[in-house]
Amino acid sequence: MLLSAHRTDLPAHECVKQQGDVFAVFDSTTQDSGNVSYGVRAGNERLFVKTAGDPTDSRPFRSHAQRVALLRNAIRLADSVSHEALPALRNVVESVDGPILVYHWVEGELVGDVHSRRSDSASAFARFGALPESKAIAAIDVVLRLHVVLARRGWIACDFYDGCLLYEFPTGQLHVVDLDHYRDTPFKNEMGRMFGSTRFMAPEEHELGAQIDERTTVFTLGRTIQQLLPSARTEVAGVASHACEPSPQRRFQTVEKFYEAWSEVALTGH
Repeated sequence: MLLSAHRTDLPAHECVKQQGDVFAVFDSTTQDSGNVSYGVRAGNERLFVKTAGDPTDSRPFRSHAQRVALLRNAIRLADSVSHEALPALRNVVESVDGPILVYHWVEGELVGDVHSRRSDSASAFARFGALPESKAIAAIDVVLRLHVVLARRGWIACDFYDGCLLYEFPTGQLHVVDLDHYRDTPFKNEMGRMFGSTRFMAPEEHELGAQIDERTTVFTLGRTIQQLLPSARTEVAGVASHACEPSPQRRFQTVEKFYEAWSEVALTGH
C-alpha cells in the first residue's frame, strides 16, 4: 500500500505500522522537529517514510499544521528536481492527519552532530574531517552540483547544514536529505533569527526584513566548504571566503558562478 495507494482513512502512524516491518523509528528521541519518520521493510524493499507526527504535539517552533505544510513543500521540491543526491520520493499517501511521504531508503550516516560530539574521533563528523582531501572534495562537489540544479529551478537553501548530509563511508556515496524548508522564490526574512545552524547561516538570516535569495544559498555553500574542508588549500579557501562575504553584493551573485570558481580550483587543482 505504501507504494501503491494514494489515500487512507487511517492516521499516518497506523497506516505505516500496518504496511510492513518497521525496523527504525525517528521521533522526539532522535530529533526535535515534531516529525516522525520510519524505516519500513515492504516486501524486498526498504523505504524511508516521513510523517508530520502526532497532531496533538505542538513543538515550540512548529505546529502540526506547519509540519504538514513543510511536507507539502518537500513534495513540490521533489516534483521539480531530480538528482542522484536526492533520495527518490516514491509515493505520497494522504492520511487523515497529513501526507505520508514514501522515499527510497538510502544508506549512510548523518555527517552533522551536536557540538559536544564533533571532536569524538568515532563521530561521523570527525571521521568525515579525517577523509583524504580528494574524497572530501568529491562529496562536497555533489552538494554543490545539486544546488546548481536547485538554483536553476528557483530553490533557495533554508535550514541547510551538515545534518542534511548522509555519507556512506565504505562507498563514498553522499545523499542530501531534509530540504523541507527550501523556498522557491526570493523572500523577506519575517522571523529575525531563521531556522538553521548558525555555522551555516548568512547574516541576512538573522536580520528581520532582509532579502533572502540565491546569494544566501551561495553563503551557505561557502560555509559548507569551510566546515567540511577546514584545511582547504589557499585557492579553495579563497573561493569559500568570497562566497561568505557578509554583504550579499560582494559574494558570487549566483550559485552557478560560485560553482564555476569552485570547480576551477578544487577539481582541476589550478
